[in-house]
Amino acid sequence: MTEVGAEIHGKLRIAAPSDVVAVRKNVRELAAAMGFNIVDSTRLVTAAAELARNVIHYAGAGELTWKAQEDGKRKGLRLEFVDQGPGIADPAQAMTPGYSTSGGLGMGLPGAKRLADEMEIRSEVGRGTTVVITQWLPL
Repeated sequence: MTEVGAEIHGKLRIAAPSDVVAVRKNVRELAAAMGFNIVDSTRLVTAAAELARNVIHYAGAGELTWKAQEDGKRKGLRLEFVDQGPGIADPAQAMTPGYSTSGGLGMGLPGAKRLADEMEIRSEVGRGTTVVITQWLPL
């Protein structure tokens, strides 16, 4: 974790299943440092762990970057998961609960979206995927 003044930011390589534990630990510490309550912290940690598992499962490796966010009234935490894997041919379909290309339950991306306040997916077949989630502190 890197903290500069009031700004929290940093990055973590994701390349092995054990890195999911590191993602969970880092996100839990970040959420606590920013003042998230236990429920919102748990939601954020769970979503981050699922997205980290997706990076490993589908792309083999990637990176998590985090940054404290402000939009004038609110403060929050932005987590960005980036990989150079095969990409997602149809991101809208991938967000459908139960849809899976790997025989899983198909709850990873839809579950992460339900747990986070905001989620964005950018993907290009053959080039990789970026998933960004943001959790805002209650006003």
